[in-house]
Amino acid sequence: MEAESKAQHFITTRRGRGTGENPTGRFEKEDGERTPDYWAELYEDAQNGMQVQTQTFIDPSRSIVTTNESPDVGMEASVNPYRGCEHGCIYCFARPSHEYLGLSAGLDFETKIYMKPRAPELLAEKLSSKSWEPKVLMLSGVTDCYQPLEKKMRITRGCFEVLRDFRNPAAIVTKNALVARDGDIFEEMAQFDCISVNLSVTTLDPHIARTMEPRASQPHLRLRAIESLSKRGVPVGIMIGPVVPGLTDHEIPAILKACGDAGAVGAGYTMLRLPYGVKDLFSTWLDQHFPEKKDKVLGHVRGVREGKLNDANFGSRMRGTGVYADQIADIFALYKKKYGLNKRKALTTEHFRRDARDKQMSLF
Repeated sequence: MEAESKAQHFITTRRGRGTGENPTGRFEKEDGERTPDYWAELYEDAQNGMQVQTQTFIDPSRSIVTTNESPDVGMEASVNPYRGCEHGCIYCFARPSHEYLGLSAGLDFETKIYMKPRAPELLAEKLSSKSWEPKVLMLSGVTDCYQPLEKKMRITRGCFEVLRDFRNPAAIVTKNALVARDGDIFEEMAQFDCISVNLSVTTLDPHIARTMEPRASQPHLRLRAIESLSKRGVPVGIMIGPVVPGLTDHEIPAILKACGDAGAVGAGYTMLRLPYGVKDLFSTWLDQHFPEKKDKVLGHVRGVREGKLNDANFGSRMRGTGVYADQIADIFALYKKKYGLNKRKALTTEHFRRDARDKQMSLF
């Protein structure tokens, strides 16, 4: 039992991972009972300091643009160059999407990454088709398009090269400073008001960031990316996504000031929600890292979610409802105005050119 106890502790604290738990997905049959040998093997791994390595797979999808019917996302369509996300953010609402692949919302989501190397090609085909009606594309919806794998694969960069050529407007939300690498492309797109880069800054506390978002860029690097892109004339906004009530909510003024000082021109936020298995993963994470704040955090989440830990209803799921949610909204609005984060320009499709790649090919 000692090995079991120590191994159970180990799987919730895998170094460099948001979680070590790998609960059975809601579409799968329940696991059988785990034997003493299973726990002994895990404990041996812990003793040897073994880490869980990231595995990559090819996603064979033949389409890349996904339409969105949610009225509170603000975008009609999205492009996801990857599935799963190595950043490992413990609160990520997209974790349950891995369950559709027969995998877990836990460790699988952040260690088994599906990539779409044909994404730029498929995107070019879509934008050049006669049926395509130009609209703002969001990168990404259920993953971070600048997660660590992108540094090597450059799939997202390839997609933005396509978007630049077609002058189709796009918006990004990312937690990775790698986004600044593609400032040359964004600088060109900005001339036609067809790019909006948004850095997600949830906390300025490096300890909280390291445990809550273990493989995302540290806060100071995200601020540096905002500054770098802003100096190139790229419109950069920030997203406090999500506000974790009782843990990071008090940082809202400081985050907005730091981002405003770095050159951000817009800001938004979402309130923490914990769908499906995410609620259990997050609860265990609080036990491990912030046990003294667990009741307060979950109590506030229930307070803005009508007694639940999740709210899937359009119109309320992003911000929550009730007195506490209203207080957060008021604080955010006050400091957003104070630090000048209300200068964001609207994106436009007026410069779209369907024959962009045809013109390029004619040169050869």
